[in-house]
Amino acid sequence: MSESDARPRSDESPRIAMVTGATGAIGKAIAAGIAAHPGYHVVLTCRDRARAEAAATGLRRATGNRQVSCEIVDLSLRQSIRELAARWSGPLHVLVNNAADTPRQRRETADGLEVQFATNIMGYFWLTREFEAVLARSAPARVVNVASYWAGDLDIDDLQFRRRRYDNDTAYRQSKQANRMLTVAFAERLASSGISVNACHPGDVNSRLSNSLGFGGHESPQTGAATPVWLAVGDQEHGPPPVTGKYFEHKREKDCRFGRDRAAVEALYAACSDHAR
Repeated sequence: MSESDARPRSDESPRIAMVTGATGAIGKAIAAGIAAHPGYHVVLTCRDRARAEAAATGLRRATGNRQVSCEIVDLSLRQSIRELAARWSGPLHVLVNNAADTPRQRRETADGLEVQFATNIMGYFWLTREFEAVLARSAPARVVNVASYWAGDLDIDDLQFRRRRYDNDTAYRQSKQANRMLTVAFAERLASSGISVNACHPGDVNSRLSNSLGFGGHESPQTGAATPVWLAVGDQEHGPPPVTGKYFEHKREKDCRFGRDRAAVEALYAACSDHAR
């Protein structure tokens, strides 16, 4: 982890939480919500160093928690995530997969993957896989996948819109469906390691992402972040139930029809695994 002046002393034994996409409206609010809880060191993962360092400085001031640091990573690129994992030292107790991109025109990464597929789906997948061993050594650990109720339109045979006409809203809905489905797949695979994996809708917040999709938002970033923060740091008395593989809205478990389709869940996991080699 970077920013050594913000690292916790070894005798403090904080819980380490990583929040991706932490310079966006919801991501920053999630990071702030976790940092406000005593005993947490929050690591912001971002693409832009200047924005990341400004966000970390702002959160330290706002929360009074000096243990906020940042790591620079492009979550749309497999190698960038591998490099993050390689330089990571110490435990990781909470991973919040939140980063997302919604370009209006179809674009590809340097690896030749469609951007929303690479960032919103594979970014979650790669990061969870790369940090699986660290999370297991840190158990009990939690993975929180920020998904959405705005989900659907997944085409397992055309995940990258090579055949379909690209529409950023359709691609976004597909990615959020995928997040919910992969939550079920990872929950089953990681349960024996003491890692819970749950997904949630973060609330309707006016953000650059929602604006790119043609929407506004009626909730504050803090309200929108409430459910992911609750899943990330809530204790057993006041926080989420000790479950895994579930989907939540407004701190309540909701039935997820996408997660119930076991054949589709496994097909999606297999398709993502092909890009994780």
